[in-house]
Amino acid sequence: MIRVVLVDDHALFRAGVRAELEGLVDVAGEAGDVDSAVACIERLRPDVVLLDVHLPGGGGAEVLRRAPEGTRMLALSVSDDPHDVIAVVRAGARGYVTKTIDAPELADAVRRVHDGDAVFSPRLAGFVLDAFTGAAPAQADPQLDQLTAREREVLRHIARGYLYKEIALRLGISVKTVEAHVSAVLRKLQLSTRHELTRWAAERRLVD
Repeated sequence: MIRVVLVDDHALFRAGVRAELEGLVDVAGEAGDVDSAVACIERLRPDVVLLDVHLPGGGGAEVLRRAPEGTRMLALSVSDDPHDVIAVVRAGARGYVTKTIDAPELADAVRRVHDGDAVFSPRLAGFVLDAFTGAAPAQADPQLDQLTAREREVLRHIARGYLYKEIALRLGISVKTVEAHVSAVLRKLQLSTRHELTRWAAERRLVD
């Protein structure tokens, strides 16, 4: 059975994934931040690492940079932000799937990555193709670039009409943290209201 290390900063999510994957793969270890993830991978040498994008200590890309050479990693994240997808793929991830995936599909993705395939959720594959073929290079946006990946994620949810409580549940963070991110985005973009944020995101086609 394929041995997997699960890296995510939310213990409850890790427990849920472990339960869902029971009998499909062997979850040999877990970690919740960059340093413990690297140590766990070095100790266990798993076949595949399931890796969240946003982690304390530098994020999933940092784990990819510091992990032993040849480690196969599959990003598993709530984020569908193209910046997040491209960042971890450039760092060496073999695939990227979102947390809406069900257990059999996730187990299949793990097996495919183990076998050397590249695996992406359907709507994310286009981001990767565009980035690596140069088919549609993204234009630089200084205002957007000043936002962190998490701030862009919160901005997208705000623009889609989600309430702070709903965003908190979807991203696994507190309502106060959502409020702090929104305040930071408003400050950086020099905007005043949620309506202005939504319009700003729509103008840049950040909302599906």
